[in-house]
Amino acid sequence: MRKGSKTNTARALRRRMTEAERRIWYFLRSRHLVGFKFRRQHPIGPYVVDFACLAHKLVIELDGSQHAADPNDLRRDAFLHCNGYRVLRFWNNEALSHTAAVCESILRAALATPSPRRVRGQAEGC
Repeated sequence: MRKGSKTNTARALRRRMTEAERRIWYFLRSRHLVGFKFRRQHPIGPYVVDFACLAHKLVIELDGSQHAADPNDLRRDAFLHCNGYRVLRFWNNEALSHTAAVCESILRAALATPSPRRVRGQAEGC
């Protein structure tokens, strides 16, 4: 797949964000979360992730019920893991009804994930 088409897909997804994505993006955008820079609908390899903090290789995914036991999510997570990313997944209803708790979990993960500039080496099993 051409890089341009993945970028176009990401742009289209940014225009069609779900209510849960809009809610969480409000707290992640413009470095609102203690200065961590997040990107929304960001291409990584063959995938477009909901949110990514590239400096700390942290990916946030918000999922609806269509993602329950989805084998594509397992492949996606394995790819991201092998490329050094940590993936946090939250259900859409959780993001909408427990926004503060979701943001707290994201903050804890961002604080606990060292910058890759300080850590070298590939993840085990990749």
